[in-house]
Amino acid sequence: EPKNKMIVQFIKFCLVGGSGVFVDFGITWFFKEICRINKYIANSIGFVCAATSNYLLNRIWTFESHDPEITMQYARFIGISVIGLLINNAAIYLFNDKLKFNFYFSKLLAIGIVTFWNFFMNYFFNF
Repeated sequence: EPKNKMIVQFIKFCLVGGSGVFVDFGITWFFKEICRINKYIANSIGFVCAATSNYLLNRIWTFESHDPEITMQYARFIGISVIGLLINNAAIYLFNDKLKFNFYFSKLLAIGIVTFWNFFMNYFFNF
């Protein structure tokens, strides 16, 4: 039963993450292409906006958390996400700058890598 619950939560986490991809890509695109902001800054803005929307959806739907310490829980979520952001930017650097993959394809690969980090850290340490 607990293993099945973790699998269901991981699927929900991925669905929430999928919605976050739209937030992330949309905001990143806006700041990079329209505002002409540096790609890493644009990426960071998109990532943080997506992390915030993901926190709310994961708290309510994925983990059904009723922890009254919402500020501390959000701070932990953002802390985990910031480490994820560092992993995300490092992956983009590797795939885009070093391996010369398309920026948005590199970003998609980075998101895939960071998904596992974020889920397991939140599963074991936050929710």
